[in-house]
Amino acid sequence: MLVLPDELRHELKEPMGPIETDADSLIARVEGPLIAVGDVVTYHLLQAGRPPDVAVVDERTEREAVDGEIREAVTAETHVEVANRPAELSEDVVRALLEGLAAEEPTTILVDGEEDLVALPAIAAAPDGASVVYGQPGEGMVHVEVTDDARAAVRALLDRFEGDLERFWSLLEKTPAED
Repeated sequence: MLVLPDELRHELKEPMGPIETDADSLIARVEGPLIAVGDVVTYHLLQAGRPPDVAVVDERTEREAVDGEIREAVTAETHVEVANRPAELSEDVVRALLEGLAAEEPTTILVDGEEDLVALPAIAAAPDGASVVYGQPGEGMVHVEVTDDARAAVRALLDRFEGDLERFWSLLEKTPAED
């Protein structure tokens, strides 16, 4: 549905929030729903005793397979499996994210492909006060508190993607039951 243009890649390398290396101190600052994007991030949150409300994993970290312990921990409660190609956001992954955000129970989405960009629609779609946490390679976990400002910044980025932006935004504006 959306494809990351080459000229935006460098902008996405900058963290969108503070970088945290300690899951316990990150969790202490989370007040609303917690959305984790990435296997290692999800694993650290699980190990710290705070399962994410939505976890998006792909059994990889920095383009390499995660070790067996991490894979088992983060996929044990997989609820949805979807395909999402690298540097893209598929309609299936966006729908799964929205369904996870609407679910009463924690939801794990296992992506066949790559989950890196899912942090963007997560920030755009999550409720005020939610936390989106994703990995910053070699540095730690980026913690983005969802606010109007964070959503506006993400919207400005996503509007520069290639693909069916109209369809993408219409999906994010509906509840899963409406679509």
